Amino acid sequence: MQEALVHLVHRDAKLAQVLAAVTLPAPEPTGDLYYDLLDSIVSQQLSTKAAAVIFQRFLTLFPGEYPHPQQLLALDIETLRSVGLSKSKAHYMQNVAEFWLKEKLENKNWDEYDDDALVDYLSQIKGVGRWTVEMILIFTLQRPDVFPVDDLGVQQGMMLVYGLEKDRNLRKRMIEIAENWRPYRTTASRAMWRWKNQQKNSN
Repeated sequence: MQEALVHLVHRDAKLAQVLAAVTLPAPEPTGDLYYDLLDSIVSQQLSTKAAAVIFQRFLTLFPGEYPHPQQLLALDIETLRSVGLSKSKAHYMQNVAEFWLKEKLENKNWDEYDDDALVDYLSQIKGVGRWTVEMILIFTLQRPDVFPVDDLGVQQGMMLVYGLEKDRNLRKRMIEIAENWRPYRTTASRAMWRWKNQQKNSN
């Protein structure tokens, strides 16, 4: 982490100001890609707080509060919806369980996949898109150079820090700025999230 911070401070003066204003807690990965995929699906287009409540309710449907693939597939959609999941998310979560069993992924060595290859592989699952896999790369696998350009929090943070406009060039400008962050774009992205949340809480 320290090596990443030193690199970023020297490469980007505006990001250096952000890094000086935030504290980045050490990641606490579960190491469980299947579990985190389900969690990420719940988090799609929801606030962190709302997603956490729904995911906890979802876990209570299972013995030991762990959604083993076979048990998840055995539940009907209405039962899954009863804990606050949308119909589409309930189907997406069962898609993950089905893919997990079909591909025999329980003891998979994910180090065999680079970032783009993992995005391509897991995006085969209906309901799992690039953003969802990027969250897995960042928080579960702790890959160092992930830039979730389509993440709303990262976009809002960069718009504030770099004075960017929300127009058709936003994505292009973000990617250009983030080139200076390589090979530590994950740390920079986490800083953007943290800073954006601090600004929101201070207003």
